[in-house]
Amino acid sequence: MTGQPSVRRRLLGAALRKYRENVGYGIEEAARVLDCDRSKISRIETGQRGITAQRLRELLTEYGVPAPEQEALVALAYYGHEDGWWRSYRDVLSEAGADLVLLEASATEILSFHAQVIPDLLQTEDYARALADADPGYADEQERALAVKAKLIRQAIVLGERRAHLEVVLAEGAVRQLVGGPEVMRRQLRRLANLGTRDGVSVGDVTVQVLPFAAGAHSAAGAAAMTVLRFGDIPGLGIVHLGGLHGGASLDSPADVSRHARAFALLRDTALPPQDSVQLLREMARALPRR
Repeated sequence: MTGQPSVRRRLLGAALRKYRENVGYGIEEAARVLDCDRSKISRIETGQRGITAQRLRELLTEYGVPAPEQEALVALAYYGHEDGWWRSYRDVLSEAGADLVLLEASATEILSFHAQVIPDLLQTEDYARALADADPGYADEQERALAVKAKLIRQAIVLGERRAHLEVVLAEGAVRQLVGGPEVMRRQLRRLANLGTRDGVSVGDVTVQVLPFAAGAHSAAGAAAMTVLRFGDIPGLGIVHLGGLHGGASLDSPADVSRHARAFALLRDTALPPQDSVQLLREMARALPRR
């Protein structure tokens, strides 16, 4: 672990500071609410220390925060913290990767662009396995199997249990790259097509669009993968995750979130509409050679 606060704590602390300032409270007044010293409030607001769910609700209630926003912030701070399933996968999840797992599990909206591969949350097991086999970062067969299983658990939580709103724009290169061979890719393309029509009862609200080669230059031309995560209906509360070989990196300033959200909106407008994307995916699946 580094000495830096986690992204979740930074987000929560920034939100608490904003709510406090909105009602005109100083740090001393917030400290009186929790019957603590002002340094504790300061450390909470800078993400240097956590806060219990009960104390968090006390502060939010004092600040007049509506119940839906309170629930979103409590989920951000604590969802997945209790069961800690991800701890069993620390060998295959970097620190940044573990942070992303917890963030996406508490997000209510996920906007994701990928230029090279299908995103983790939409991969079939065979496709995920093919990627793991090609990744030199895993030490052995056991780590590759753990990496695949971790993806499947994430899918079950985010799309099944939490039923997050997920919008994905895939560059055409991501769906043309032949990962795992024709049969693996055929099943992957069909899964994307089925998700795009929202006919799967086991997943949340998912939209898939393809950005064709013919679209030319676009708003995320310099990014291989980017994901914007939002939490409830809280303006300005969000995170941007940029993919990388070792878990990627997260940006949490409102300006970064706003900039990347605008870029995604432009991508969505440039990409094929959902139904046209479904048709293309099905055509690509049928065109793949059979054994």
